[in-house]
Amino acid sequence: MTDPETADATYIEPITAEVIKKIIEKEKPDALLPTMGGQTALNVALEISETGFLREKKVELIGANEKAISKAENREKFKKAMNSIGLETPKSYIAHSLSEAKKQLKIIGLPAVIRPSFTLGGTGGGIAKNYDEFEIIVEEGLNISPNSEVLVEESVIGWKEFEMEVVRDKSDNCIIICSIENIDPMGIHTGDSITVAPALTLTDKEYQELRNASINTLREIGVDTGGSNVQFAINPKDGRIVIIEMNPRVSRSSALASKATGFPIAKIAALLAVGYNLDELINDITKTTPAAFEPSIDYVVTKIPRFAFEKFPGSKPLLTTSMKSVGEIMSIGGNFKESFQKGLRSLENGLNGLNNLNRDIEKIWTKKELKNLLSQNVPERFLLVGEALRNNFSVEEVCSITKYDPWFIDQINEIIECEELVKKDGIPKDEINMRWLKSQGFSDARLSELSGLNERNVREIRHKLGVRPVYKKVDTCAAEFETKTDYMYSTYAKNLYSTNKFCESSPSKKDKVIILGGGPNRIGQGIEFDYCCCHASFALSDLNLESIMINCNPETVSTDYDTSDRLYFEPLTLEDVVEIVENESSNGNLLGLIVQFGGQTPLKLAKEFETNEINVKILGTSQDAIDLAEDRDRFKELVNSLNILQPNNGIARSSSEAIKIAENIGYPVVIRPSYVLGGRAMEIVHSPNQLEKYINEAVMVSGSSPVLIDSYLRDAIEVDIDALSDGKDVYVAGILEHIEEARVHSGDSACSMP
Repeated sequence: MTDPETADATYIEPITAEVIKKIIEKEKPDALLPTMGGQTALNVALEISETGFLREKKVELIGANEKAISKAENREKFKKAMNSIGLETPKSYIAHSLSEAKKQLKIIGLPAVIRPSFTLGGTGGGIAKNYDEFEIIVEEGLNISPNSEVLVEESVIGWKEFEMEVVRDKSDNCIIICSIENIDPMGIHTGDSITVAPALTLTDKEYQELRNASINTLREIGVDTGGSNVQFAINPKDGRIVIIEMNPRVSRSSALASKATGFPIAKIAALLAVGYNLDELINDITKTTPAAFEPSIDYVVTKIPRFAFEKFPGSKPLLTTSMKSVGEIMSIGGNFKESFQKGLRSLENGLNGLNNLNRDIEKIWTKKELKNLLSQNVPERFLLVGEALRNNFSVEEVCSITKYDPWFIDQINEIIECEELVKKDGIPKDEINMRWLKSQGFSDARLSELSGLNERNVREIRHKLGVRPVYKKVDTCAAEFETKTDYMYSTYAKNLYSTNKFCESSPSKKDKVIILGGGPNRIGQGIEFDYCCCHASFALSDLNLESIMINCNPETVSTDYDTSDRLYFEPLTLEDVVEIVENESSNGNLLGLIVQFGGQTPLKLAKEFETNEINVKILGTSQDAIDLAEDRDRFKELVNSLNILQPNNGIARSSSEAIKIAENIGYPVVIRPSYVLGGRAMEIVHSPNQLEKYINEAVMVSGSSPVLIDSYLRDAIEVDIDALSDGKDVYVAGILEHIEEARVHSGDSACSMP
């Protein structure tokens, strides 16, 4: 977004009222669009507007005006607005001080939910179960809220949560882009919840009620043009519906809905804000239908958040109304089970599907242990659901404890039943049963774990039986119209009794290159890598080469349908990438894969290609060069051969080796695993006890690769050098000096250039 060519003028400046005013005075714009930049943009736009500055400069606030923003974001105004159109909100009251909050608490009692006004991601909010928690959360919420206001509302924890993505134009045409159902119940922030689209457990009557309520909400709030997200809770016991909140802007859910349907909400919202109507805009995917057609999807989309609690061992891994995830993945399948298991293996945290909680280690649980863990909102509770069902919990028992809808527990139970069949009978020897098993979302790696065969053998058996995925297009219209855009997902569920004649991928005859994306955002691997992938795609297009992107992150630009010539929204695993490679190789000339722009994820995949003898060419940095840089032992030898100084060090492949090396070097030492990003499992240790505490994780993270133990350099200056090479000449693009000492990770250090 900050590329100079993205806009006619780009300012790299803080998003504050003072700075925005100066830019408005300089540029003299006709309008200000605040609905694309999240909560920050809304709050700053409102602050500027309330001073009268925009009226003075004759700048129109478009998309959502001052009144609409205030009515949607101010909890008290929103409650009154909803009541005025007959929509029920949870019982609640507004407080501007702790004493005021305490006085009225008897109205709703405990537990209570605290929601600050004008904040993002549930920041400063939470669920108070007792008076001590109530005081702490209210004080924090008042401090964080820009207008020192919190809403204290009755607990609807355990209710079902739904979201509706709505778009409205200036002529009051309203369409629902997508309904989203949170699998996790109320009490967990929607950004931390597993969600599915479309909503799968709503009755038609409930859906129509939510649809009408969403549209009426936009009209009452006054969102004249653009997209909004409206959130509801439904009591599963009596069907009572309450509206929770709305975002008068595009949101995280809007990005998800855009990728889930192929409808570019932000792009359309921007065009509506400058005066277009929905029926005047053409659907980019079909090129024939207007944007006024509500998207229709004939597949299931699952979003699963990615957490990083391992980076903060002192924090409790518990989920509340305040968002804690650092990224997310999206998966598409022909049914829920296929979509869900594809999503699990997309997370890149050791899951190949619905694994045991301890991955490949089967633990014997007591019923009491499982009940206790299931009752807690932990990040991997879906794995605990699997463990409970494996340990003879009934669907009803699991639903009672977790408050998950029985339909989802039934689906997970069917996955468990399939697992038991594979454990008992092994891999199917016929096409029909193998295809059926794959349609339930089982990866080759998961079937390998269940059957005892290695993954390569499973793949060979599957290929011998002729069981391959077909690729379907995301087309906004459930195949009613022809689509011009190659935005694809794989499925086995839609060709259970057929062959690839139903495949819609149609690889071209062009020269082509596949780019592997970075997968879910996490600490150490984020949008900076996606930026590189996008520019790689643009560069390939400039060379008249067909660019093919593989990624599974709905938050990124690389997964926009128009960033590359062809997009596969797929997990970045060996199986999924190999199937795409073979599909694309069936026509045209696949020149190879680019793996160097997506961070650590594609680099590890490149190593797997070599290990599994997959015949695919790696373009740019070769696999051997990657290994030379990433393998600590090989890199150490390279540095020695070049006569470059390095700290006193040694290579360890086990805990005992590490302890001996550290004793020889002398403490403090630094533990550095191979093939990691963001300092994963790296530690400065000052004693043998500390070393024993951390080394096991480092060895586990490195896998078969070595761990480097080197002397810690005190008071050292750290410098980053970015360089480009064509194999002959090297161009130094920039030198960054870190302000913090070398003990602070470069991603956490301030730096200066030059």
